[in-house]
Amino acid sequence: MDKQQKLDAYWRENLIYIAVLLSVWFVVSCVFGLLAADVLDHVKIGGFKLGFWFANQGSEIIFVLLIVIYVQLMNRLDRRYNVHED
Repeated sequence: MDKQQKLDAYWRENLIYIAVLLSVWFVVSCVFGLLAADVLDHVKIGGFKLGFWFANQGSEIIFVLLIVIYVQLMNRLDRRYNVHED
């Protein structure tokens, strides 16, 4: 595999990671927090309705977790393609 093919493969995997993680973020923040909030409000967590929880705390927590997951995935990808900064 030549250098350009390795770079293309690296970038393709990076874009897949981004697409998947952004999809999760969209579902949690927009679908659960806004569109499905009325349905989720029938369930309560700590006295708060689940739709409210997703719209406020849930989407922020998930967003931070997605950042952590992306960093871990990219560190692993960097090592696999030998472009890491250790």
